[in-house]
Amino acid sequence: MTPTKEAVLKALGTVQEPDLGQDLVTLNMIRNLDIQGDRVSFTVMLTTPACPLRGKIEADCRAALKSVEGVKNVDIKMDSDVPNDGRMRGLVNMPIRNAIAVGSGKGGVGKSTVSVNVAVALAKAGARVGLMDADIYGPNTPTMLGVEKLPPPNGQRIIPAEAYGLKMVSMGLLVKPGQPLIWRGPMLNSAIRQFLGDVEWGELDYLIVDLPPGTGDAALSLAQALPLSGAIIVTLPQMVSLEDAGRGLNMFKTLEVPILGVIENMSWLEMPDGSKMDLFGSGGGEKLAMETGTPFLGQVPIDQNVRIGGDSGKPIVESHPDSVVARSFTDIAMKIAQKVSVAALGANNSLPINIVE
Repeated sequence: MTPTKEAVLKALGTVQEPDLGQDLVTLNMIRNLDIQGDRVSFTVMLTTPACPLRGKIEADCRAALKSVEGVKNVDIKMDSDVPNDGRMRGLVNMPIRNAIAVGSGKGGVGKSTVSVNVAVALAKAGARVGLMDADIYGPNTPTMLGVEKLPPPNGQRIIPAEAYGLKMVSMGLLVKPGQPLIWRGPMLNSAIRQFLGDVEWGELDYLIVDLPPGTGDAALSLAQALPLSGAIIVTLPQMVSLEDAGRGLNMFKTLEVPILGVIENMSWLEMPDGSKMDLFGSGGGEKLAMETGTPFLGQVPIDQNVRIGGDSGKPIVESHPDSVVARSFTDIAMKIAQKVSVAALGANNSLPINIVE
């Protein structure tokens, strides 16, 4: 007996998308359904290629179809279509579906390292990713990605560099090495607007923006020029860093930018005997998240390969993908993608949302 399309869809209608609180059929996530004899094939269209629950969704689909009479073989393709957050970005000539700022209240907390590794992790998952190095005074992403120059321009349009599957622009590629930028606010604002309006980004699922430290002109200019899907705050566990990170967090709240979460970097150092040394204290990032009612995205331990990768132009998620640090960055990237997609769908469709931590 050949199973019917109605029976298959009824079974798949029992499979819930955990974040959105509705079933896959209602959400129109079942595509290209085809039934040939006892074989059923279809595509599950996820909201992000970096979906942390893709394995569970696929398993739930297979389990649901076991009850359908006549189904013996199931072929499932997992694909994705990242939702647009609905914000108008008039300076950009191609759609940027989601723009995410990475900030901190102070320097030296590894903000650029987080930006680079999260961007590469999203690109490795299959997303279309851009990385805008808006840290005008200390542009480090070219070194971290091993990029030495931009491609030739297309007329008046800047062509971004490409590395590890993502597109990147940085002031470090537009000035001579070692040249200081002694700029006031209006010049910063002009540079940031140029990075948005004059760069051929193409269509992006995610634009990651590495901000300069602090709460000054660059962050304000960016928030005004580029409607943000949300912001991420990077901190160290120590009290001084937390105080500064709290200021950065409150700046985004004042600007009415959604806070996607807090990342605690350099959380511990693993010793040869397996014990952990808390060089900068412990638990501070989670405490900051709790006190401010902000999601905690995770901890990233200390690993010398992070520094080596940053100096050599090969991020740790690429050079040591199975390391504890790389897995931390990948998990954080998946959480960010998850939260952005859920927020975008909730805003556009008034769907109930239930983010699984």
